[in-house]
Amino acid sequence: MQNIEGFKKMMSSPQKITIIAHHTPDADSLGSSLALASYLKKKNHQVQVLSPSNYPVFLDWMTNSDDVIIYWSKTQNLCKRLITEADVVFCVDFSSYGRLQGLEPMVKEASGKIVVIDHHLKPDIKADFQLWDVNAAATAELIYDFIQLMGDEDLIDVRMGEYIYAGLVTDTSSFKHPSTTKKSHLITAQLMDLGVETNRIQRLIYDNNTESKLRFLGYALREKLMVLREFRTAYFTISIEEQERFNHQPGDTEGLVNYALSIAGILFAVIIIEKPDIVKLSFRSVGKFAANEFARKHFNGGGHQNAAGGVSNLPMEEVQEKLLSLLPEYRNELMQQEIW
Repeated sequence: MQNIEGFKKMMSSPQKITIIAHHTPDADSLGSSLALASYLKKKNHQVQVLSPSNYPVFLDWMTNSDDVIIYWSKTQNLCKRLITEADVVFCVDFSSYGRLQGLEPMVKEASGKIVVIDHHLKPDIKADFQLWDVNAAATAELIYDFIQLMGDEDLIDVRMGEYIYAGLVTDTSSFKHPSTTKKSHLITAQLMDLGVETNRIQRLIYDNNTESKLRFLGYALREKLMVLREFRTAYFTISIEEQERFNHQPGDTEGLVNYALSIAGILFAVIIIEKPDIVKLSFRSVGKFAANEFARKHFNGGGHQNAAGGVSNLPMEEVQEKLLSLLPEYRNELMQQEIW
């Protein structure tokens, strides 16, 4: 973090602090936000976590009902007040205004100091202070670093450790992604020394499914998985009607794209999800194929090299057609790369 001494001076007295997770928060964004909030409360700051949208049901174990305020019509004024009156606004696990959705104008107009803690590429938020490292395996790793930088590592307790571990294990896909480093494992070891039961957190995240989610998964794998071996690519398309048929909840499609990528010989995987006002895409890749560049160039997106997202205003059928029309352009790159 640049100007760490100036930041410490600002934080030396109690501050009104608002922490914001990104739109559709995952375990890294939510866990990092809650770990940071727990730490700052121990330092006698007044803290509230906001989210631009709801989080997945399988992360309910992280929060109490008042831990996170979800932005929607009935909380709009409250969210605006919390951002407007904040001395400090933390943006956690994102560094682009686009991830704020309805909270974007409020943050842009905020009079308090803006602090970004993130590991994604191409930041555009104007921050007064930032802890930003694209080589970090997860933002949760940076939260651990942040608490160390503040000289307060001894304040990390088991609950905070659970939040941090949840972010680490999910953003590395159980330590499978190339972003996983020795540091990732060392932090995990230190959290285990604190008393964090990593097997319990894994089960809460991965073995906490609803029946409807599992039935949706079975349907998607049987009926919706398309495999294009001539491009070493596999993809899903999921319509609004299909989501409604299986009582879709936030997070139910999370991880589905990884099943496509798990097929032997597949190097690039995509899921196209129809929403009422937009089409969302998630991209995953293996090795040197840059999913983030593909997303940025063609679908107004970005992210990490092997895990990215995008959006389109086209109808879902046209988004699918666009994807299929683009693949021949990348055929040589996809076919010539070694997976292992």
